[in-house]
Amino acid sequence: MVEQGLEVFENIEPIDGGVTAAKGFQASSVAAGIKYKGREDMALVYSEYPCTLGATFTQNVFAAAPVLYDREILKNGNPIHAVVLNTGIANAGTGLRGKETNLFMAAEMARELGVKPDEVLTCSTGVIGFQLSEEPIYEGVKKLKERLNDSRENAFKAAMAIMTTDTVQKEAACSFTVDGKTVTVGGMTKGSGMIHPDMATMLSVTTTDAQIDQYVLQELVKESVDDSFNMISVDRDTSTNDTYIVMANGRSGVKIERDTKAYELFREALRYVCITLAKKMAADGEGATRMLEVIVTGAKTHEDARKLARSVTASNLVKAMVYGADANSGRILDALGYAGVDFDPDVVDVTFLHEDDMMLIVQDGVVMKIDEDKATEWMKQPVVTFLCELKQGREGATAWGCDLTHDYVNINGDYRS
Repeated sequence: MVEQGLEVFENIEPIDGGVTAAKGFQASSVAAGIKYKGREDMALVYSEYPCTLGATFTQNVFAAAPVLYDREILKNGNPIHAVVLNTGIANAGTGLRGKETNLFMAAEMARELGVKPDEVLTCSTGVIGFQLSEEPIYEGVKKLKERLNDSRENAFKAAMAIMTTDTVQKEAACSFTVDGKTVTVGGMTKGSGMIHPDMATMLSVTTTDAQIDQYVLQELVKESVDDSFNMISVDRDTSTNDTYIVMANGRSGVKIERDTKAYELFREALRYVCITLAKKMAADGEGATRMLEVIVTGAKTHEDARKLARSVTASNLVKAMVYGADANSGRILDALGYAGVDFDPDVVDVTFLHEDDMMLIVQDGVVMKIDEDKATEWMKQPVVTFLCELKQGREGATAWGCDLTHDYVNINGDYRS
């Protein structure tokens, strides 16, 4: 059994793996020299077998060229085979030339793989407003094809290759069994700054060997994203490039259909991977020293709970409070109060949770006198968790964020250099 905030995962088995964990998927990475020197900056995820696609994208009006391209492929509903990704340059704010370069990347990768250009998705991340050069892409896609395999090492290296200001690679995988057949879901993500998803700067790819129709997959993808990637915040900035892609190639032989046991198990597995990846992004926020987890219970609606939890994790005052290890519960109440949700403040409790212990810091809307030394010690731990009980209904949600540090300003003060 695995617990993630309010979520309890009882029927899936977490495993070590990433985008190559599911049957039939391969990955590779290469140092193409797109912007960085001396590090890998392009990655490829590929299935020889055609894949059903599910995806969500940024709502930013200045959407990057690869986002516009991928949206059209999703809309058309045709099977895909691959996703090619680059870091260093976002290919956003680049006009017609940027769109042409993005199409060049898709077409060259497709040529190397022997598939159609519209069977290859593209993803870019990095500095906005810089043009991608075709030469490193041209050389990079050749090496990506040559280095393809389904090893654990290649999955790890692909996750490393898409990082920007991330300090660690981020992967997750799990499996479940239906009628003696094993289904695997594995994924990778990047994201450290510009994280406040309306759909993070995040790129994320998940692969699965389940067999599933696009309309069913898309339904589950949107649901999982709403309760995972859309519940994290580092700096209240959303990106031009946010992309979450799920590829399903059906190699397990397990058909996922609504109102079946397989559907519920797959739903649980996808949510586990999404939430695990989302939490890793929150914990690795730019300059972060600890992760903030906020659990809201007793809300009237699920959407109310989501708004309240996100309001607290997105608050700069709360984030600074966590950095300073100062259990100033008044800042939590303030963030709850301006979330745009109607509730009775005179019945709200806030509890500070630490491992198997807890400390009531607000009772019925009144700030309590607490053991400050103990609270400070808890605030210095890698994960800081607050439970906000509204007592208005039966709905709940969990959001994740991180502290706001001096290093965040340093990182973003000279990001282009």
